Amino acid sequence: MKIVLDIPDNKVGFMLELLRSLSFIKAKPLPIGVSDEKALFLAEFSESVEELNQVLSGKAQARDAYQLLDEL
Repeated sequence: MKIVLDIPDNKVGFMLELLRSLSFIKAKPLPIGVSDEKALFLAEFSESVEELNQVLSGKAQARDAYQLLDEL
């Protein structure tokens, strides 16, 4: 799961240090100037790439195009 957090600039260092201290969390900051919409897109795109990689490695099963279209 991906979560996008909006953190004040003066607390970013502390928050990154806290998140990186937890072994089960991978934290990396987005580039400066990324809008909320872009951050959401990047998070969703990253999730899609991870899902595709799982399908390609055989860890997950792909859906057919009809199921995808029905979902839209």
